[in-house]
Formats: sequence, structure tokens, C-alpha cells
Amino acid sequence: MHPGSTKMYRDLRPYYWWPTMKKDVAEFVAKCLTFQQVKEEHQAPAGMLHPLSVPEWKWEKNTTDFIIGLPRTFRKYDAIWVIVDRLTKSTHFLPICQNDSLDKLTEIYVSEIVRLHRIPTSIVSDRDSRFTSHF
Repeated sequence: MHPGSTKMYRDLRPYYWWPTMKKDVAEFVAKCLTFQQVKEEHQAPAGMLHPLSVPEWKWEKNTTDFIIGLPRTFRKYDAIWVIVDRLTKSTHFLPICQNDSLDKLTEIYVSEIVRLHRIPTSIVSDRDSRFTSHF
């Protein structure tokens, strides 16, 4: 249970009680937008951000991310792989299955990106485990 909900539960307990009160208070606090905006962060502050260098050539450097949790299409796709050229901002939206293997993603990347633009010198991602481990 979140510390904010614990305090709220203790404050309410002398005046009110119902069988699911502890759970209800925890759910209320978890969904409270005001509480989420003002609560104290318990993580160490992130390091300084460093700007990425500007590429000299189109499709020399690109960024990639996934849009997941989409409804399944009739071809069984349930995610979109977004690949953006950092210089021109031109973008490819590739339909994929959320659980596609690294081998399948590599095959798609070569057939859709490398075929058209060549192999990039760098790919920036959000550190998806499929990329950090092997790609």
C-alpha cells in the first residue's frame, strides 16, 4: 500500500470503517491526480541529459520505439514499430506482433529500412530488452 494511502487510512480509521476500507483508500489514492502530481519522488535524480549530435546524412542515425497494447488486426498485428530518421524526421510505421522475436524484428528491419536507406551508424531506443541484448 502506498505511504500516502496508509496515512489517509489511519486518519480516517477513528471516524469511519467498512470491510474493504483499506483497499478502497489505497485505490483512491493511487488514482488521485492531485496526489500523483505533488507526491515526493523516492528515486535518485537522473543525470544530466546530453543532446544527440545532428546527423550529416539522412538515415545515418535513427530512433526507434514501439506502440503497444493495440487491438489485434485481422493479420494478427497488435503493435507498431516506429523508426524515425533523426535528420529529416521521416518515419516508418511497421506493423508487428508485440511478442515478435529479435530474429523477426531484424528480418523486418533489413527488409523495410536497410533495403531503402542503408545500415545506420547509430540507433537510439528506449533500451527495450530486445535491442540492448543482441540487436
